[in-house]
Amino acid sequence: MGMVKKLVNNIEEIIVAPLVAIMTIVTILQVFFRFVIKGSLPWSEELSRYLMVWVTFVGSAIGVKRGAHAGISIVIGLLPKKIQQFAKYIRILIVVIFCLLVMYVSFSIVQLQFLRNQISPAMRIPMWWAYSAIPVGTFLMAVRFIQSLFTKNDAVTEARD
Repeated sequence: MGMVKKLVNNIEEIIVAPLVAIMTIVTILQVFFRFVIKGSLPWSEELSRYLMVWVTFVGSAIGVKRGAHAGISIVIGLLPKKIQQFAKYIRILIVVIFCLLVMYVSFSIVQLQFLRNQISPAMRIPMWWAYSAIPVGTFLMAVRFIQSLFTKNDAVTEARD
């Protein structure tokens, strides 16, 4: 059970770390090929771009988990102390609704890409793979925000307040 809990608690890092490593290696290879060998890898820029999208959206969930996203703490700080905790919960609720809305709309786009069988120009991979970063990332963000409502060490509501 401890292994599953560790996996769930660190899923974003488990996804992002190898993606950043691959993106770095591919970018270094591209620079080497372009400036040393005087040729280019036609797929490297496209792969780096798609990996960057995945790192950005999944990495946003890491930011939520660590309380690194900017909040509206100034406005909440102006409220009476009794209302501040309630306002923090409302803020999280609004953000979760927004994440779920973005997830829903982006999932529709992924479905469309899947049905149309659109492929990327250089690597010839399905475009739904690249677009899937948006619903996956926003889902993970929503989960981390919801999780913050039930944890004592509330990094999301305390980090910027």
